[in-house]
Amino acid sequence: MNLAVKDIRHNLGRFALTSFGIGMLLMMVMGMVGIYRGMIEDATLLIDNLGADIWVVQNNTRGPFAEVSRVPRNLLDRVAVIPGITNAREFIYHMIQRERDGKPLRIGVVGLSWPLDKGEWLPLIAGRSLSQAHYEMVADQTLGIPLGEKLRLGKETFSIVGITKGMISSGGDGLAFFTVKDAQLIQFDTPGEAVRLERASRLERGAKADIGLSQPSLLERALGPSSSIPALGPPMISAVIATLHSSFEPSTVVSVLSGWRDVSVYTADEQRQLMLKGMVEMARKQIGLFTALLTFISAIIMALILYTLTLEKVHEIALLKLIGAPNRVILSMILQQAIFLAMAGYGIAYLAGRKVFPNFPRRVILLNSDLITLALIVLGISIASSILGIYKAVSVNPNEALAG
Repeated sequence: MNLAVKDIRHNLGRFALTSFGIGMLLMMVMGMVGIYRGMIEDATLLIDNLGADIWVVQNNTRGPFAEVSRVPRNLLDRVAVIPGITNAREFIYHMIQRERDGKPLRIGVVGLSWPLDKGEWLPLIAGRSLSQAHYEMVADQTLGIPLGEKLRLGKETFSIVGITKGMISSGGDGLAFFTVKDAQLIQFDTPGEAVRLERASRLERGAKADIGLSQPSLLERALGPSSSIPALGPPMISAVIATLHSSFEPSTVVSVLSGWRDVSVYTADEQRQLMLKGMVEMARKQIGLFTALLTFISAIIMALILYTLTLEKVHEIALLKLIGAPNRVILSMILQQAIFLAMAGYGIAYLAGRKVFPNFPRRVILLNSDLITLALIVLGISIASSILGIYKAVSVNPNEALAG
C-alpha cells in the first residue's frame, strides 16, 4: 500500500486545487520563456527569410531594423559589380501607424526589390505574391485586413492580394510587403500643401540665384516634382542586400565593401547578432528576472504546502513511528507527495499553456529543450521543497500519538 497515494485520495480536492495553483504559476514561467523565444524569432525573422549574405547600410549605423538607415539608390549598382556577388537588391523597412475602424493600426512596411523579389518566399495562407510594380500589398494576418480589401496609405490605394502567417516585426506588429517604389511612396508621403509651399520656395530661391537669372527656363523645373530635378536624386532606400556565389567567402567581399567610407557592411550572422544584442538583450534580462522570481515563488509555495500537509499528519506520523515504521517509509511518503504535486502542476501548466499561449498578442514558442529543462527544475524544486516537511516529520515524537 502506497501511503502517499492513499493520503492524496483522502484529500483529493485539496490536492487538485493545490496542483492547479502551482500549475498556473508554472504556466507563467513557461510563458515567459516562450515569449523570449518568440522575441528572438520575430527579431531575426526577416534576416533569416530574405536569404541575403551581405547587408550594406548607412555608415556608422546598425542596419534598418536597429535604427534609421539611408543609402542612395545608386549604391545598388556599385554593389552589384563586386566580384562574388550574384545579385543585389534594394530593401526598405520602416514602421507606420494609421487608423482603421477607429483603432490604431501599426504596420511594418517592407519594400521588396521588384521584379527580382516578388515575395514568392513569403508563407502565404491565402492569395498570391506581388504580380505588378504598383498598388499591391501582401499583409500578415495579425493586421486583420481581409484578402481583396483596399487600404489607403498616403495618397495611394493598395489592394491586399496575399495574406501571410507569422510575419511579425521585432515589436510584435504585423508586416506588410510592397514593392520598393510603393514603400517609398508611403515613407516619403507629403501633404499637398507642403508640396505646394516647397515648390514655391524653390522657385523663389531659383529666381534669386544667378543660374535662375541666366537660364529662366530652369525655373520651370522648380515647379515640378522633386524626383524630376536631377540634382536632388531619387528617394533613399534603407539598405542594399546581396547574395554571394557559393565559391566566395563572405569575409572576402566584406573586406572590399568595408573600404567604402559611406557605408557599413555586415554579414547575415552579424546583422542577426546586432538584433539580438541590441533590441532583444534588455527584454532578455527583464524576462529572465521575472522567470527567476516566479520560479522562486513557486518553490516557496510548494515548500509551505508540503509543510502544512505534514503538520496535518503529525498524529498519523507519530502513530506510524509508535508501531515501528521506519523513517524511510515516512520520508518516502512526503517525498512522493512532493513529486506527485510537481508532476500534476507541470502537466496542468503544459496543457493549459497549449490552449492559452496561441491567443497571446506576442508569439510564444515552446522548445522541447526548454520544456525538458523546466521539468528538471520543477523536479528539483519539489525535492528541495520537501526538505521542510521531512525535517518536521523526523522531529515528530512517537509519544504524540498517545496524546490525542
